[in-house]
Amino acid sequence: MTVSVVDGTPENAGAFSPPLPAACPPSVAAGITVEVCCGTVGEAYRARDAGADRVELNSALFLGGISPSVGAVRLAKKAGIRDMVMIRPRGGDFCYSDAEFETMEADALALREEGVDGAVFGILTPGRTVDRERCRELMEILGGMETVFHKAFDETADWRDALDTLIDLGVTRILTGGLRPRAADGIPVIREMIARAAGRIEILCGGGIRKDNVRRIIAETGGRQVHFSLRKTEDSFFTETELRNLIDYARQPD
Repeated sequence: MTVSVVDGTPENAGAFSPPLPAACPPSVAAGITVEVCCGTVGEAYRARDAGADRVELNSALFLGGISPSVGAVRLAKKAGIRDMVMIRPRGGDFCYSDAEFETMEADALALREEGVDGAVFGILTPGRTVDRERCRELMEILGGMETVFHKAFDETADWRDALDTLIDLGVTRILTGGLRPRAADGIPVIREMIARAAGRIEILCGGGIRKDNVRRIIAETGGRQVHFSLRKTEDSFFTETELRNLIDYARQPD
């Protein structure tokens, strides 16, 4: 059965005004974990060389990021950096047909067989709630690896209910901009999310994070994890040196 499409506009967006590698990366020691969103194997190596702690591996970032090929996963794994790999069969909304979900299940099994560190996914119901049953089924296939619910979270009808559901499911972390495309605009909500999570699930701040806002986001949310993109503008990307400078800046003491 094909389920209906979810409206991607978060109605609740305006409701608020207010196992590591053996060698622990410097940012972890300093209390800040830096993850970089990558669209190719080469970008994963660039992120590693710039000093990132983790990468989120995708393909087709112009679609918002979809599942990479097994070949890309295998080669990126050789970079020796913690890898979170996207499971998303297409761009668009996060409400999937039976065939699309079966594709996600097959991708999850492939990631488990490849020995990746974690998987990134997000599945919603037509009513814009977390699809508890499908998420549980996917996590059973993935086994004990880290799991990340991506920014589909920001499109849920009730983020508090969604957060509680993901905690109950045992998801490792949530990637969020605080219901906004840019994390800097969602600071009050991210701060409330972190307080509600109370250490039961990790909150990863992401969306438009740059040098001019990363320290403010960390300071005002209390978040200890940030998610950067290699994309500087729509048509250009950070060089390795620029990315290293950005990561180093994020790590500076308060």
